[in-house]
Amino acid sequence: MQTKTIGLIGCGSMGEALAAGWLQSGLVTPRQILVWDADPEKLAALIRQHKVRRARDNPDLAGRADVLFLAVKPQVVDAVLQEISGAVASRTVLVSIAAGVPIARIESAMGRKLRVVRVMPNTPALIGEGISAVCCNQQVTVRDKQHVLQLLQAVGETVEVVETMMDAVTGLSGSGPAYLFVLIEALSDAGVRQGLPRDVAARLAVWTVRGAAGLVLKTGRHPGELKDMVASPGGTTISGLHALEKGKFRAALYNAVAAATERSAALGRGE
Repeated sequence: MQTKTIGLIGCGSMGEALAAGWLQSGLVTPRQILVWDADPEKLAALIRQHKVRRARDNPDLAGRADVLFLAVKPQVVDAVLQEISGAVASRTVLVSIAAGVPIARIESAMGRKLRVVRVMPNTPALIGEGISAVCCNQQVTVRDKQHVLQLLQAVGETVEVVETMMDAVTGLSGSGPAYLFVLIEALSDAGVRQGLPRDVAARLAVWTVRGAAGLVLKTGRHPGELKDMVASPGGTTISGLHALEKGKFRAALYNAVAAATERSAALGRGE
């Protein structure tokens, strides 16, 4: 990676997380990262914080990048692709993290076959604990994919999926952190309602969620099995689980993932 120029169009939260992860991992140096954003404040902030290089504009960046990340919203991705279509070299690997936007739409906007990787990351990448789902078109070589995976693994884990799964990935892991933030907030509020001080309830909620996730990861045991270990016959936990079932907790999560999946598909159609 030490000879590659990494282009980054979009200096928002995810773009900043990617750049920070690349630099912290030592994969690349600041001089290898070339950035641009339509928002001058975001652009200046990223350059000031990480000492990366500024491109003149999107076409300038696209023409110089070996690996080009599009960290832009799906609503503007078509305009950006049209702007850079004539500048992207055949050697360039184009990596899109625009939610819902399929590879075929990217190829169509570019007007030719290019090396395209579609990625769905999530916001825990901001602390190096994200997970990114990845799929590639046929033009992407094994070496190309290795380079992209290296860059993504600097901000967390990766999984490879077929593209037809990407909307469901968006509904689950892409949107999933927001569901868990609501869960943490609700647990904290519930603790306050039962008489706990706000700071104590918040800390208990956060560490309970973090610890439970860590237990699944470290033990490799099925979540249902771990749940049963906590739920003693006639005890407090099974009473709480019964209340969750009455409140259709599982169904609410099913519906949240389904709704987010459907919205991802709609974004892919340009709706």
